[in-house]
Amino acid sequence: MHPDNPHYLLFRGKPTILLTSGEHYGSVLNRDFDYVRYLDALQASGFNLTRTFAGNYREVPGSFGIIDNTLAPKSESYVCPWPRTGGSKAGDGLAKFDLRSFDPAYLDRLKDFVAQAGKRGIVVELVLFCTVYDDKLWNVNPMKASNNEQGNGKVDRLEIYTLKDKELTAVQEALVRKIAAALKDCDNVYYEVCNEPYFGGVTREWTDHMVAVLVDAEKDFPYRHLIAQNIANGSAKIERPNANVSIFNFHYATPPDAVGVNYGLNRVIADDETGFRGKEDRPYRTGAWDFFVASGGIFSNLDYSYSCQHPDGTAVVTTSPGGGGPELRRQLKILKEFMESFDLVKMRPDNGVIRGGSASAPIVGNPPEARMSARVLAEPGRAYAIYLKGGTQAELSLNLPAGNYKAEWINTKTGKVEKPEVIDHTGGERKISSPPYSEDIALRIRWSP
Repeated sequence: MHPDNPHYLLFRGKPTILLTSGEHYGSVLNRDFDYVRYLDALQASGFNLTRTFAGNYREVPGSFGIIDNTLAPKSESYVCPWPRTGGSKAGDGLAKFDLRSFDPAYLDRLKDFVAQAGKRGIVVELVLFCTVYDDKLWNVNPMKASNNEQGNGKVDRLEIYTLKDKELTAVQEALVRKIAAALKDCDNVYYEVCNEPYFGGVTREWTDHMVAVLVDAEKDFPYRHLIAQNIANGSAKIERPNANVSIFNFHYATPPDAVGVNYGLNRVIADDETGFRGKEDRPYRTGAWDFFVASGGIFSNLDYSYSCQHPDGTAVVTTSPGGGGPELRRQLKILKEFMESFDLVKMRPDNGVIRGGSASAPIVGNPPEARMSARVLAEPGRAYAIYLKGGTQAELSLNLPAGNYKAEWINTKTGKVEKPEVIDHTGGERKISSPPYSEDIALRIRWSP
């Protein structure tokens, strides 16, 4: 976390927000996925984050209605932390797993993936465990007793992450320590303990235990990586935060209420997954803008245009639950560049800057996506990032200190600067009008000498 503003990150000496529109977390565990081409595509989009699962969980074809799901590898292409041994068969028809040892091919692939990402300035969020959502997924999971040689995991799938099965917990501890040792020299990694624990019977005791295991595993390493915890879908007020957790992850955090209610914790808040709101670009673009201007620090969108056949993200999305593709990624790059045009460490949410306003599109009676909302991130007297969602033209009354300012309206879909204006202001309220726009628009105001 940045020492001067812990709502943001410090990466390679620079204040950093992390933004991506990435594949469905199978980069490492799916041997058929060309992660070098994928990382090249992220870099070309100006992104600096990818989220991937550690490999102890996988999906099967058809899971969640996702087509060409990178997290559902063919059984023979599944790269698991634990090697398969001879003899009896696991639930996928291939040999059972040996939970007493680790597969060198897996470790090599994991380390190379992180190294390749690092060369491109991309941070890897490595998710150590994941809720097992249904019996189909449990039937092929290495931690189920019938799928491993040791017979570990003689529990219900809702009890995997509860400390109930001591032998299984020991296997999980060993995996955490092995991954920590493998990536100890990498400066571009942070760990999430478990994906969506609120769906799978994951207990607070188990989560805190695994955080403690990771902290202990890294205590003598040159880098002590940040740890993330997935809190909720949408929003929730965090009670009794774990002192070793630096990043709090929310999924589908639109509107970004999770940022405001937890701002006082002085940790990084992430919208860690979004991508189940249809194929149009609008909900993902507007959700990302809303989240960052609310002072969120990380935004990770699921982009279904990545597949094993199209690791560069050029697949045409048909029936998957979300969207993605080059055009959305181009729009999100505009957002990242906008945010990076400010000294983020000095910025704080300050919606009170807006004292009044009006929009050409009426609020009452419009669907939610058409209603106008306004949000401000400010360094008072120096810089203001303002985001308007909804409406087609707006007039704002802004409370600004005396000074000379340059105002620029930013088209969120093209990046074009529209209606630039020099403001010689004596202090107090000042009206400023937007150009016509569609769906949303951003305003950048900076002090001008």
